[in-house]
Amino acid sequence: MTTRSAGDGDTAFLGHPRALGYLAFTEAWERFSYYGMQALLVLYMTKTLLLAPRVENIVGYAAFEQVIQFVYRPGASTQAIASAIFGLYTSLVYLTPILGGFLADRLLGKTRTIIIGGLLMAAGHFLMAFDETFLLALLCLVLGTGCFKGNIAGQVGTLYGEKDLRRADAFQIFYLAINAGVIAAPLVAGTLGETVGWHYGFGAAGVGMLISLAIYLWGRRHLPPEPPLRRGARAERPRLQPGEGRTVALLVLLLPVLTASVLCNQQIFNAYLIWADTGVDLTFGGDKVPTTWLVTLDSVVSVSFLAGMVIFWRLWARRFPEPDEIGKLTIGAFISVTGVLALAAGAAIAESTGTKVSIWWCVLFHVLNSIAFANMMPVSLALYARAAPAALGGTIIGVYYLHLFAGNQTVGILGRYLERMPASQFWLMHAAIALGAAVVFLVVGRFFSAWLRADNVGKTLANPA
Repeated sequence: MTTRSAGDGDTAFLGHPRALGYLAFTEAWERFSYYGMQALLVLYMTKTLLLAPRVENIVGYAAFEQVIQFVYRPGASTQAIASAIFGLYTSLVYLTPILGGFLADRLLGKTRTIIIGGLLMAAGHFLMAFDETFLLALLCLVLGTGCFKGNIAGQVGTLYGEKDLRRADAFQIFYLAINAGVIAAPLVAGTLGETVGWHYGFGAAGVGMLISLAIYLWGRRHLPPEPPLRRGARAERPRLQPGEGRTVALLVLLLPVLTASVLCNQQIFNAYLIWADTGVDLTFGGDKVPTTWLVTLDSVVSVSFLAGMVIFWRLWARRFPEPDEIGKLTIGAFISVTGVLALAAGAAIAESTGTKVSIWWCVLFHVLNSIAFANMMPVSLALYARAAPAALGGTIIGVYYLHLFAGNQTVGILGRYLERMPASQFWLMHAAIALGAAVVFLVVGRFFSAWLRADNVGKTLANPA
């Protein structure tokens, strides 16, 4: 069932099955639509939607704001409320894939679940064109992303047999497609939204999602047949081995540390854009460039350093021992601190001189943050995938994504302080949190990293260092 394309010698797409091309381009356009909307969201809310009298047009907003006030305590500040909404929306996106996986595995299958997700997301983008349906639009986007996100990545894996070494390369191609969509989204949807009209930007995101769905529907005939749905099936499951319990405990205890370590990166779509829109000198050639272009800058730099760090560590390993996952996480977390300190320094200089922050402080931040990202996000996922016991492999990966749920929730909470303190202190607060995470990673690497090594499972560690 899962090896048809690999078995029949299908190499039509860059040496890979033809279906990979359709899945990659489907994902590229889906990410274009998702990040196009997300790049505009907080700017749209703070500049237009949440201001009177338009906010009164949103159906159900009064009750929704009561929930926001109860959970986040943003007060009357439009910026703080927008930050809370952003945090809630982007965090739920990392919870709903659990529902999407259940629907695909038990009820509908991956293909039908993905199609439903694409339709919901397209509807959500187009519903953003109307004030009245703003909350319904967010709900459609949250549910649609949940149906779409995990299942299409799962279909990439089904294109290859268990011993097909092309699978790793396939996910690299898939990831490049994701980043292509992220890079293009602010340039198209962001520019339209900021310079022509907000709804043109959201409309472009909706069109992108329809293109994504059309590509998927056209290429689904090349996908391998799906296995029978597991309605109530109870397969024999492996059990935890001696020593694996503490490994699971350590992985769970690391989740708050991972949450703290990603806050600076996750804040890019929230308070960072609001701050940069008014506090950073974005003028080039006499004209102010769209603020959302900073997202494209971040994506371009991130892709460059993701590839660069792979090459760097390969060259490093020729002469020196390569750090393990915890070691790389520690390095990344400390570099993340330096990145956000660049924003604090730029803000402090601007506050003392009464000017706007130079764009070069933002460029420095994105460079340092991207180096940190390259040593943290892929590495942390690899750590959890490798260290997870066989008995809980899928569950641990699902648990891993909870740190992004918590991170985006925290981003929404911290964002409300942007108006309550000088920008330099706001970014120093983020630097302090990131520094705390870096120190914890350092301690874990020094005293507990052996608990995460497969060769120590079942052994009693008198000295875990």
